[in-house]
Amino acid sequence: MELATDRPIPASARPSAAAGFQPRFQTLVEIYEHAVTSFADRPLFGVKREGVWRWMNYRDFAAKTDALRAGLAGLGIGSGDRVAIISNNRPEWAVAAYATYGCGAAFVPMYESQVPDEWEYILADCGAKAVVCAHAKIRDALLEMKPRLPSLEHILVLEGGPKEGTTTWSALEEAGRAKKVPVMHPAPSDLAGLIYTSGTTGKPKGVRLSHANLAYNVSAIHEVFPMSTEDRSLSFLPWAHSFGQTVELHDLFSMGASMGIAESVDKIVDNLREVKPTLLISVPRIFNRLYDRIQKQLADAPTYRQRIFQGALANSALRKKLGEERRTSGFAEFKHRVFDRVVFQKVRESLGGQLRYAFSGGAAISREVAEFIDHVGITVYEGYGLTETSPIATANWPGARKIGTVGKAIPGVRITIDPGTAADGRDGEIIVHGHNVMQGYHHLPEEDAKVFTTEGGFRTGDMGHLDDEGFLTITGRIKEQYKLETGKYVAPSHLEDQLKLSPFIVNAFLYGENKPYNVALIVPDLEEVSRWAKAQGITAKGDALLQHPKVEALLRDEVDKHSAEFKQFEKIKKLKLIGEDFTQDNGMLTPKLSLKRRVVRERWNDVLQGLYR
Repeated sequence: MELATDRPIPASARPSAAAGFQPRFQTLVEIYEHAVTSFADRPLFGVKREGVWRWMNYRDFAAKTDALRAGLAGLGIGSGDRVAIISNNRPEWAVAAYATYGCGAAFVPMYESQVPDEWEYILADCGAKAVVCAHAKIRDALLEMKPRLPSLEHILVLEGGPKEGTTTWSALEEAGRAKKVPVMHPAPSDLAGLIYTSGTTGKPKGVRLSHANLAYNVSAIHEVFPMSTEDRSLSFLPWAHSFGQTVELHDLFSMGASMGIAESVDKIVDNLREVKPTLLISVPRIFNRLYDRIQKQLADAPTYRQRIFQGALANSALRKKLGEERRTSGFAEFKHRVFDRVVFQKVRESLGGQLRYAFSGGAAISREVAEFIDHVGITVYEGYGLTETSPIATANWPGARKIGTVGKAIPGVRITIDPGTAADGRDGEIIVHGHNVMQGYHHLPEEDAKVFTTEGGFRTGDMGHLDDEGFLTITGRIKEQYKLETGKYVAPSHLEDQLKLSPFIVNAFLYGENKPYNVALIVPDLEEVSRWAKAQGITAKGDALLQHPKVEALLRDEVDKHSAEFKQFEKIKKLKLIGEDFTQDNGMLTPKLSLKRRVVRERWNDVLQGLYR
């Protein structure tokens, strides 16, 4: 097996039981064996086929994984090899992952939404010996590039008929069922996988994560937020991303919970009602969509219903304030019971009726959205981390929660702040120390030198501060902040998030580097704007609608309203309405839905510069 000693590794990346932390699991193979023996009859994965949700239990998952492990071994996959996958979430994704771990090989996930050039770069960089692909279109792209990939020997296809130079998933699984291959037990320091960063700037970087990195992260979550076999999630956050992979797949799997796999992002709300999850693991962008949906439904409701809803929210806020002061009010509790039954239960029923917890990560969630979700009876737990920290570094959990923060360091992890790397006197760069810190970037020692401190801490590139109780608040990305002509620094991401709380705004992009003031690109919600325009007697469509003086005035008012709390130098002087949203298809969003600021800036540079003329 490839050992951590094969290359220099910071001290904090080595398995350790820092601060008395005793991990329950040492490797992902331990997690696999624990789960399939402890929860054999419990449902694991649900998939909707022909309008019906069908569930696979842990025993069936084990049988498929054991067969695939034997099939991979028959292809010569073993210690130190790499098995890649290009697929969205599906049971076979998890089968491939755990079969790979059991062969002693490392797993390398990619996204279907990536372009073939990125697949080729990653396959070459990691030296993949085999790659699993979702369907024939990807298969054909892989066959075209295979002559340029000397390490790639096997292309395995999930959906699609046999083709020369490839093997179907079903054939490999069938071959594996005919023989028994024992599970290999890696050392905690062995490489479990390479997760490639999204590449918002330049080429993707392969993040080397050991079994200890991932298994200790799961173990830490067990200590602060144990879930039960009765818990269920609706899975739509990609497992190819570290947040979805660790917090949802590995963590829920280790606890005997179940996962319904969403049909698509567009069908999340419908699938919520069908799967009836008890918890939701997501990035803020999805929570913002749910918030917008509820706000729009409320705006269409009669005035008396709007007043009842606002009264219910106000009473919920009062209860929480009293709770923080360790006080109670019998009248507030009485009103809450009524409001919960009459108002909030209906909201929860629209999300399946069983949702109790919402876990948010990947970016900072707006306090307004978090409090709204919390008020309707769904407890929000926000956390923080990066691919390089496996990913969880901090989290809110029962008994230790502050809305507006990303929580405290998880067991075995320590957070420090370097005040010399940010312009704001209060904030500094967040540095993570502990068992979750990656082994390093693959074949990029110069990048390792940039991010590791002399003590082995990982420089996150994020700005934030710790309060007296150890709760961390994120205030922006160091690389994203820019300086105005006035010398003031602006961190745009959290300002853009505030603008997107408007029901008329889908997306926003702030700009002002070396300029006298900030300007913004605003992507309106065309459906909502069109409905408003129709009520105003405006018949214009498309670009003409966005250029209509009344529509421009509406969006100007919305920007002013939602930027009321901005500091004076953060205010937006000019804006431009654009009809093209920022998406993965046009290259402006990463697969984890992060904004590629450089791409947006280059695409709209003439417009942005024009706002200063």
